Amino acid sequence: MPNHDAALDPVFHALADPTRRAVLQRLGKGPATVSELARPFDMALPSFLQHLRVLEAGGLIRSKKAGRVRTCEIDMTPLTRAENWLAENRAMWVASLERLGEFLNEVQRGKNNGE
Repeated sequence: MPNHDAALDPVFHALADPTRRAVLQRLGKGPATVSELARPFDMALPSFLQHLRVLEAGGLIRSKKAGRVRTCEIDMTPLTRAENWLAENRAMWVASLERLGEFLNEVQRGKNNGE
């Protein structure tokens, strides 16, 4: 498939869930422990940990353990790649829609001129 970057699949999968997006938004303010990240969510810790695993699999977060405390931080690299992919595709669609608009204007002008 043209313009398909398989490395982005786990990134978009991770971003598809509102809980994971909220975690990323929180981590945008700085590193946090798993307990701090889980606190605002009404779910069991094992369920929350699954969200963190998806974020780690997508490369969006890194975690490190010091004693009994696991701290997470965001990694912007995959988000930057996703942003670039979206920008490229947006440019392609904008150009296609502009060409379609020009074509439709030509068709309309032809109808107005009796062609």
